[in-house]
Amino acid sequence: MTPQPSPQAGAAVKAADRAHVFHSWSAQELIDPLAVAGAEGSYFWDYEGKRYLDFSSGLVYTNIGYQHPRVVAAIQEQAARMTTFAPAFAVEARSEAARLIAERTPGDLDKIFFTNGGADAVEHALRMARLHTGRPKVLSAYRSYHGGTQQAVNVTGDPRRWASDSGTAGVVHFWAPFLYRSRFYAETEEQECARALEHLETTIAFEGPGTIAAIVLETVPGTAGIMMPPAGYLAGVRGICDKYGIVFVLDEVMAGFGRTGTWFAADLYDVVPDLMTFAKGVNSGYVPLGGVAISAEIAATFAERPYPGGLTYSGHPLACAAAVATLNVMAEEGVVEHAARLGAEVVEPALRELAERHPSVGEVRGTGMFWALELVKNRETREPLVPYNATGQAATPMSAFAASAKAHGLWPFVNMNRTHVVPPCNVSEAELKEGLAVLDTALSVADEYTE
Repeated sequence: MTPQPSPQAGAAVKAADRAHVFHSWSAQELIDPLAVAGAEGSYFWDYEGKRYLDFSSGLVYTNIGYQHPRVVAAIQEQAARMTTFAPAFAVEARSEAARLIAERTPGDLDKIFFTNGGADAVEHALRMARLHTGRPKVLSAYRSYHGGTQQAVNVTGDPRRWASDSGTAGVVHFWAPFLYRSRFYAETEEQECARALEHLETTIAFEGPGTIAAIVLETVPGTAGIMMPPAGYLAGVRGICDKYGIVFVLDEVMAGFGRTGTWFAADLYDVVPDLMTFAKGVNSGYVPLGGVAISAEIAATFAERPYPGGLTYSGHPLACAAAVATLNVMAEEGVVEHAARLGAEVVEPALRELAERHPSVGEVRGTGMFWALELVKNRETREPLVPYNATGQAATPMSAFAASAKAHGLWPFVNMNRTHVVPPCNVSEAELKEGLAVLDTALSVADEYTE
């Protein structure tokens, strides 16, 4: 679709937004949201007709891009047949979506509890774990994000938790492995893995194993910086959970459905959790949908005992029809394999080459269509480009970097000291190279703030 400029319509959209929309995670008077006129594939555009290559995939969810015609048609067809129906009934779209998801989940995660998104999926996974074990506490990692609802934000391990953390949520945080900024004085990935596992087991010992219901981890942490777990870490956590009767929960809301070049990031590590949360890429965000994939053992807990939880729109037919179409598109068009190939053959070599030339790049990490550049002020000391949780003037270097990318037609995903490279999983090679060229230009701006 060719963007058609319409500044007057854009001004009206912007005025209504400013008058009535309350935006998340924002100081309302300090933001200036872009008025978006349309989107297709890997691009979106504003009312001035300017196109942006979306290297953020919305919020890392448009895994098959915007407006895929087969998914749009599936939503339209479902709306014509049955727009909605209560979750207590068996509905074709819901049953088929659950079947297709269960076909792809690892191990025996064959029961699917549908939610409206990722945060409430985490809420319900932790409720299931507590009811299954009869224990109150949950362990989660620093440098993590699990959602904005009450329990999900409390298991989050970054500053977005602070305003809501009253210390009463039964959550204990620990350090997961991240060699570049090791908390364990490790010099190798092997040391980092071993010391992180020892730290986790020590934390459990001092908290009391019999008080801990679950350990929840993002398989590959997303907004925190795409820190790939070292070999053996997730298997080690699985072993610790088995040792103490703790439910192992993997959060695949961001990493799932092709983002890592596999159906789920857990497939990279050959690990099977007891519960796995998902959302975002399950239907490319076309209609809100999330869920929990449940092991046979935990499902059996509720075989003759009611599960005390549910949502009015759980497994909404329109959302499930979108999921069915999305999963079929991904399988038939080889989207997962495409993401893996381009990640290995195009993205990784290009990002490593950029790192060699730009002093602002401290580290490159990722896989598939899930990458991050750690931006630093000084490569030797690894001092971050901006301070932790920086705002206002302190965040100027990252703001300047993002502004340069946008000025050249690339919409970046930035968080603290990182820029993520997370385009749609079916992005073309030409589109990737276009975006990487703009990233090169924007990094030159970040370089100006280095020492």
